[in-house]
Amino acid sequence: MTSPLSVRDGLLAGLLVVCLSPLVSAHELAFTETTVELRPDGTFQADLICDLDALALGVPQNSDEAALVATLRALTPDELHARLEALRELFRRRVRLRFDGAPAPFDVSFPDQDTPAATESPIPTMLGLTARLSGAVPPGATDLEFFASRAFSDVHLTIDDQIRNTTTRSVLERGARSDPFTLAGPVETPTRLSVARQYLQLGFVHIVPRGLDHILFVLGLFLLGTGLRPLVWQVSAFTVAHAATLSLAALGVVALPTAVVEPLIALSIVYVAVENVLTGGLTAWRPAVVFGFGLLHGLGFAGVLGQLGLPAQERLLGLVSFNLGIELGQLLVIGVAFAAVGWCRGRRWYRTRVTLPLSVVIAAVGLFWTVERVLAR
Repeated sequence: MTSPLSVRDGLLAGLLVVCLSPLVSAHELAFTETTVELRPDGTFQADLICDLDALALGVPQNSDEAALVATLRALTPDELHARLEALRELFRRRVRLRFDGAPAPFDVSFPDQDTPAATESPIPTMLGLTARLSGAVPPGATDLEFFASRAFSDVHLTIDDQIRNTTTRSVLERGARSDPFTLAGPVETPTRLSVARQYLQLGFVHIVPRGLDHILFVLGLFLLGTGLRPLVWQVSAFTVAHAATLSLAALGVVALPTAVVEPLIALSIVYVAVENVLTGGLTAWRPAVVFGFGLLHGLGFAGVLGQLGLPAQERLLGLVSFNLGIELGQLLVIGVAFAAVGWCRGRRWYRTRVTLPLSVVIAAVGLFWTVERVLAR
């Protein structure tokens, strides 16, 4: 028969796996920026901005850029040619531009290769970051759909119709197909419901599963004490603060460089975890400190929202929905934490067996991220 202690250990192990699995990518929300131009001469050009060096070598796109460049430069001309052909084939197999439901053929080129755009890039790269897909729009086509497989990150899609002088933007989840873009007649604007649903989902996934630093911060709040009141005070302070700075930054009222915000967010994780170790309950200053850290986390959220952009006609709706998605993600984290260890929060050994060891691990991870982010700037 399984003992309660072994169940607890298993749940805690699972929780740690979720939090610690990608240490080197604590705040990953990379987008495959994609621009599709529909030209008056009946052709199309799609530029995908992604880590071509990593794709050519078949490794994750968060791999060390300098090491990727060194590996590619060590290849013989024949080996490099084979890698480039395989990379072109990857785009042909994993990307689709469908006109009236039928995939259109396209040529694949890498215009940044061996140009200053690659050789003088602040991010080390050999092949550059642009994959260009070029082809012809079938005569009489009435709609266009774009698809990129899960080999790529979420797609930030812009369709530039140069014939009707219109531009539409949308964000696609990894492996999702775009809504049909009408090639004739008036351009349909997204409904308020679709905008709200999209930005709600984007806010949610920024916490679960991608916002690992925010997850650890919320877990640090959860671990302090055993009562509900400390958690309510802290989460309320954090929520109000990050919602305020996210909204102000998204509207262009406040701004702070990412090089400052990201290390401080990691340092906030260290502080909360260390205070969990040093104090056994809610101190008078803890909610105020959490509020201050919430302001920083809100600026981090705003950086992501800045990458996404807000819908031109529904900026307020997109902002509110993104905020709500973040809150739902936080509630899920707290719910999972309660499911894992809530049953033993009233036990005398909770602090020594749960709060202290988990807080030490969280502090160590936060310190690692702080150093990493400072050195990366």
